[in-house]
Formats: sequence, structure tokens, C-alpha cells
Amino acid sequence: MSTVDSQDDEDTFKILLATDIHLGYLEKDPVRGNDTFVTFNEILDHAQKNEVDFVLLGGDLFHENKPSRKTIHSCLESLRKYCMGDRPVQFEILSDQAVNFHYSKFPWVNYQDVNLNISIPIFSIHGNHDDPTGADALCALDILSCAGLLNHFGRSASVEKIDISPILLRKGRTKIALYGLGAIPDERLYRMFVNKQVTMLRPKEDEDSWFNLFVIHQNRSKHGATNYIPEQFLDDFINLVVWGHEHECKIAPSQNEQQCFYVSQPGSSVVTSLSPGEAVKKHIGLLHVRGKKMKIQKIALETVRTFHMEDVVLADHPDLFNPDNPKVTQAIQAFCMEKVELMLDNAERERLGNPRQPEKPLIRLRVDYTGGFEPFSVHRFSQKYMDRVANPKDIIHFFRHREQKEKNDSDFNFGKLVSRPASEGMTLRVEDLVKQYFQTAEKKVQLSLLTERGMGEAVQEFVDKEEKDAIEELVKFQLEKTQRFLKERRTDAEEEKIDEEVRKFRESRKKNTEEEDEEVREAMTRARAHRSEDAVLVAASSDEEFMDTGVKGTGDSDDGLPATLSRGRARGRARGARGQNSTARGSSRRGRAFRSLKPESSLNSSKSYSEDIIGDDSDLEDISIVPSSKVNQRWSTSSSLSKRGSQSQTSRGVDFESDEDEFDPFKSTATSRRTK
Repeated sequence: MSTVDSQDDEDTFKILLATDIHLGYLEKDPVRGNDTFVTFNEILDHAQKNEVDFVLLGGDLFHENKPSRKTIHSCLESLRKYCMGDRPVQFEILSDQAVNFHYSKFPWVNYQDVNLNISIPIFSIHGNHDDPTGADALCALDILSCAGLLNHFGRSASVEKIDISPILLRKGRTKIALYGLGAIPDERLYRMFVNKQVTMLRPKEDEDSWFNLFVIHQNRSKHGATNYIPEQFLDDFINLVVWGHEHECKIAPSQNEQQCFYVSQPGSSVVTSLSPGEAVKKHIGLLHVRGKKMKIQKIALETVRTFHMEDVVLADHPDLFNPDNPKVTQAIQAFCMEKVELMLDNAERERLGNPRQPEKPLIRLRVDYTGGFEPFSVHRFSQKYMDRVANPKDIIHFFRHREQKEKNDSDFNFGKLVSRPASEGMTLRVEDLVKQYFQTAEKKVQLSLLTERGMGEAVQEFVDKEEKDAIEELVKFQLEKTQRFLKERRTDAEEEKIDEEVRKFRESRKKNTEEEDEEVREAMTRARAHRSEDAVLVAASSDEEFMDTGVKGTGDSDDGLPATLSRGRARGRARGARGQNSTARGSSRRGRAFRSLKPESSLNSSKSYSEDIIGDDSDLEDISIVPSSKVNQRWSTSSSLSKRGSQSQTSRGVDFESDEDEFDPFKSTATSRRTK
């Protein structure tokens, strides 16, 4: 290896990008149950073979908020197999890790733990599927973090104001500021961005020399007025945004013309919904960063189950189908069978070139029967493909475009909301259904005390997070608040006046969304605390039963047994005490190794760039970001951070370079040994 190649390799970060792995999705399905685990192993295998510096995950590692024992066991098995070993980690962390991992009992990166032997560190934020919940605000990633197999970052300490502090990494002459923000309800985060309550902290020393990488897990496409995060909300000093939560694979970096940063959307590694976005070929990314240059290599996933999808509009074939024909239903069924057989042939040809692909494909045929047609029996149709398709019950999806009619409260049909086709691009959520139902329901079943938004959030907590007391606690909390309001107003004990005051109070709460969010959070906190008290009572009752059994047992046994039990308990307490002391010593020892972060004000630097584009047929993009002017003032320490406004006035361009230039990140890594 030449000296130049060796120097380039020592200065180049290699990072594997992946999001939305959804471990445990359909784990009880006899055909698709192991799909997520197999693909997760393939992702980690790519990381090991490419000798990456670390793996960066963009949220939703788990599909469930409370994953099963099988899912957790399979995840731990994969992480231990691929991420532990003797290969040295060749980058260092400059920031204060007590700030980066402040939620952890072990606030340092796992590969620096003297008790662990980590060869591939994993950094991950949480998603909306595996977000922290419960009285202790824990999530499945915290279990992996406590075990030392993963570094969970990007948790916000406050719901009122968010300060995003980066993890500062350095390898040779390349420095990366890694920002992360775990999933937050989109409406709340949208409002916080608008109110300028989200601040990204920047390194004080040579702030233009850092490659700023931001990973986020929110809606990117617009699902409502505030139910998404516009790219324009993000700071323009960012170089690359890795966007999680969206399942369609758009891993090739696309430039935001207004903010001038690049966005890479890796997409999911498993098909979780039979929609057009999931039919796109699944990839992960291998990101190379040297200085301010970056290049993303697309890596196709070979173990993902193939998914073929097609739409049919019966009204577009008047020569084949006549609604007045009594045998038109049989003709439609024969036409659909022909379409399905064609998709199966395409899937088989695709699988022949890849033996690692699962045998049975996913098939989806969406049939628009608008125009007087009648659907045939989907269950009878599915029986013919039980042994050939992985989703026989979901092959055919009939839908009909609804005509725009004038709304009538008395004719509202709740079932129509569920039958909306997926092609419209809108995802119905539980809180949206609840809100729309009450807003369009008859007056006698409308909410008069509670708000639709609060009730929707409570139902969502009940469904997704299994908070059984969420609805009850919300009702109690809002009832108490209304009663206090009426007492303060000293309302007369007349039913009409009370109803009028309650209506006014309800309308004022609906307008104040922040206060309503606070009510919902308070009610959810009560529900979690109530569940924790129940768990304590159950544990206490079981302990009492155990003690009763122990007392009865000592009466019939010899004198040696109670002494043995007491000695065993004493030893257990002593060992626990020693373990806690050693943990404290370890924390203080590492605490002295890091500098503290002191936010101060910084200057906004004005930069100008040039842009050159050179055509290249490969899947790689080489992006060079070179500022033409720098801030004259120099800062002292690289671990201290400065607050920056959410929007700064800068202009930026990029240079696309071909693979034949001096930056060749594909050379092998120089081996060095890490000493413990």
C-alpha cells in the first residue's frame, strides 16, 4: 500500500447507514416470521466485511414498543456475533460523553468500556415504534445500551426546549459532529421548531472544519398541516441528513435547494405495508467521509422478500368488462388471476439470480371497481395461492373512489374511513379516526367535556403502548380541572349556565394546544404511575406469600436451614453493595477523562461555494464541500459548544467528483492494534 493510500484511509470514516429494521415484525407468521432477523444479520455482515468504523441506525430497530423475548434474544445474538471482536476502533470521541449519553447509567461509548471487546460500535436513535415509555421512560434500546452492545443517543431531556448536543468524532484529520434526535410526535416538534425551541449546538473551535451529520426519525412527506417536519426547519450548516421513518428507499443524496444540505433516506429493510413505497428495491448505504467530502455507496439487500404490486382500474377496460353483463364477475376474476400469474413469473425470474432471497414473494393487486362493478370473494381467490405466495389473504385489495358529497352529520359512516385506499398516500392513525368520528357525529354523542385531540391521544396510548389507565386518567384529570374552573367562576347551580361555562372552557382549551398537550402528558404520567403502583402491590403480595411459606417451612425443618438462608441473603447484599461501589468508582474515573460543554454565543460565518457536476454511471456520489472563506476568529477548545439560531443566512454549493480523483476511499484499512 502506498503512503498516499494509507494516509487517505487513516483520514476516512466508513459508516454503514440503515433505518427502520423493525425486528419482530410478524414474528408469529409461519412464513414471514424470521424475515427481519435474517435481514438484520445481512446488514451486520456487510458492516463486518466492509470493516466500517461504526453503524448508524435511524430509529425503529424494533417493531414493537415492548418486543418479545424471542425478538430481544435474536437481536442480542446478532449483535454479539458481528459487533464483538479484537478489531481495533480507529476513531476517538472529543465531546463530553456524560452529556451525549446522559440518560445512561454508563455514560460513555461502549468500545471504551474496559470490560467489553467491541469491534463495531453501533450508534442509534429511537423511533416511534420503540420510543421510551412507562413510568421510567425506558425503551428496548436502553436494554441494549445497558448491556454494552449499542450506544443510544438523541434523547431530549425536556419537552419544552430541545438542545441537540453532537457527538464529536475524529479520525486522523477528519472530524464529524454527529447530531441525533429521537422520534417526537410530529405536531409537537413542528410547533417547537416554529417557536424556535429547538437549538443545535456547534463546536467552538474551527466550526467550519467539521462534517455535520444529522440523523432524524420523523415524517418527511406531508401527512397534514403540521404532521410532518419540513426540511427548511433544519439548520443550514448541516452537510448530510439521514432521514428515518420513511420506508421508501431514496438513499441517493438529494440536495435541498433552500438549505443547501443533502438528505439520504435509506428506507426500511423489511416490507411492513403493501404500499407502492415498499415495492422499491431495498438498500443500505456505505458512507465515506474524508474532510468535508462524502460519498455514499448503495448496497442492495439480498435477503429481503420480493414484493410486486400492480393497480387495475376496471373502468379503463370497457371492451373487457360490462357492468350489465351477468357474468362480469367471473370475467374480472379470470383477469385478476392472469395478472397475479404474471407477477409470480416476474418474481420467480428475479429470485433465480439471487438464491438468498426467500422463496415465496409478496403479491398485491389493487382493483378499482368504481363504475357499477361488484367484487368477487377474496377468500376463495386466495385459496388458490396458499402455497405460492407469502401473503395469500392480502393478494387482492378492492377499493372504490368516493365521490365528493356534501357532508351530512346524520349519514356519517365510520366504516368509510377504514376503506380508503392506500393509493391516496394518507396513513390513518387512531387519534385521527377518533377526532374525525367525534367531529362528524351527531350532537347527542359528541364530546361536551373532553376534547377530541385529548381523547385521540389517550386512545393512541391505550392501543400502541398498552397504557390501560390512559383514558380513565385523562377523563379524571380533565374533570377535576373543569370542576376547579367552575368553582373559581362561582357558576350558579343551573344546568344551562353550567353547560354554557363548560362549553366556553372547552373551546378555550382547544385553542390553547400547548396547555392541552400538557394535560395529556400529565394524564399519561398518572396512568404510568398508577401502573407502577399496581406492579409494586403485586410484587409486595407475592413477597408476603413467599415469607409465609418460609415461616411455615422453618417450623418443620431442622435448625440448620434458616441459618443457611440468612447467610445466603447476607452474601447477596454484600455483593450488591460492592458492585455499586465499583460502578461509582468507574463513573468518576471516566468523568475526569472528559471535558464539560459550556454553551456560548458564536458568529455566523458567510460562505460561498462553487458547483461542478461530472457525469458518472456508477452508483456512487462523491460530494466535496469546500468553503471559500472562513471565520477569522479562532476558538479554544473543540469539546465546548455554542448555540446557533435555527436559521442562518448562508449559501452553499457542492463539487461532484468522479471516482478517478485523488479521493479513493475504497482502499483497504491500515491495521493497527488497540491497547486496553
